[in-house]
Amino acid sequence: MKAWTWDRYGPPDVLTLRDINEPDIARDEVLVRVRAASVNPYDWRHMRAHPKLVRLSIGLRRPRPGLVLGADLAGVVERVGNEVTGLRPGDEVFGEVRLGSFAETVAVPRNRLAVKPARLTFEQAASVSMAAHTALQGLRDAGRLSAGQRVLVNGASGGIGTFAVQLAKAFGAEVTGVCSTRNIELVRSLGADDVVDYTREDFTERKGRYDLLMDIVGDRSLAQLRRPLTSRGTLLIVGGIASPRGGLLGPAAQMLRGALASPFVSQRITSVSWRPNSTDLRFLAELMEKEQLTPVIDRTYPFTDLPEALRYVEHGHARGKVAITL
Repeated sequence: MKAWTWDRYGPPDVLTLRDINEPDIARDEVLVRVRAASVNPYDWRHMRAHPKLVRLSIGLRRPRPGLVLGADLAGVVERVGNEVTGLRPGDEVFGEVRLGSFAETVAVPRNRLAVKPARLTFEQAASVSMAAHTALQGLRDAGRLSAGQRVLVNGASGGIGTFAVQLAKAFGAEVTGVCSTRNIELVRSLGADDVVDYTREDFTERKGRYDLLMDIVGDRSLAQLRRPLTSRGTLLIVGGIASPRGGLLGPAAQMLRGALASPFVSQRITSVSWRPNSTDLRFLAELMEKEQLTPVIDRTYPFTDLPEALRYVEHGHARGKVAITL
C-alpha cells in the first residue's frame, strides 16, 4: 500500500510516498480503507519535531522506521479483530489514530472509531475528530460550560475554533468569536452572537465580559487573556498555533504557565488535551446528523499533494480544516 513516511525531521520535503506493507490488526483493532484524511498542526509538529518534546515519543534523533504521519481519517471497514463489536466490513467510519492515517489503509483501535454520519462526505467526516474532540472536551470538561454563559473563542475561524463556536451555541452559550476581517461572515454563519475583528479591536480590552475564554491562538500573555474575564471566569488554554515552533515545550509552555499561575488568581486557568474516544465521536455524530454541527473545509488536496497541504496548514491561516482525499 502507499503511505507517507519520513526518515528525518524537517519541512514537508522530508516526506516520501512509499510502498509499505499493509498493517496487521490486533484483537481490538479495525483495518480501515482510508477514503479521506485531514491535516492538523499536530501533523506538522510531528514532521518537524517541534516542540522537541515530540522526539521522546517518536525518536530522539530521527523518526522511528516505519512511522506514518496523520491522525484524522474517514473510510470503510475492511477487517475487524475478533474482540471488536458493533462494526463489520463495509461500514463507513470516522475517527483518529495517534499516527498512521496518511496511508491507503490503517489499523485503528475500535474505541477511536464511530459510524460516519450519512449526511457527511468522507472529507467532511475526516475533518472532525481531533479538532472537534479538542473543542468539545475543552468547553464541556475543562471549561465546565453551562447554558447562558458568555463565551469568547480566540481563533474562531480555525479548525478547532469553527467547532468551538458551534458547540458552545449547541450548549446554550452566548458566543463571541475573534477572527480577521475576511473571516467575519464565516464566524457569524456558524452562530456567533458577536464577532471581534482583531485587526480593528483588541478583545483583551473588553474588561469583565466573559465567563469563559477559549484561547486557541496563543499570542497573548496570561495577564492579557484574564482581563476580559469576570472575576470568577475561566481561561481555557488550548495550546496555540502562534506559539514558537522551537524549544522544548512549544505550545505546552503556555499551559504550564497557566497551571502555575492558577492557584494565585481568582479566575480558573485550565487547559485541554486531546483524548480520543468513540463515546464523544458518537455524540459529535448525533449533533452532525441534527445539523447542529457542520465541519468547515477550506481546501481539499489529493493524497499525492499532501506536502502542499501541510505547507498551507503550517502557515496558520486556514479557514476551518484542510482535507486530503484518496
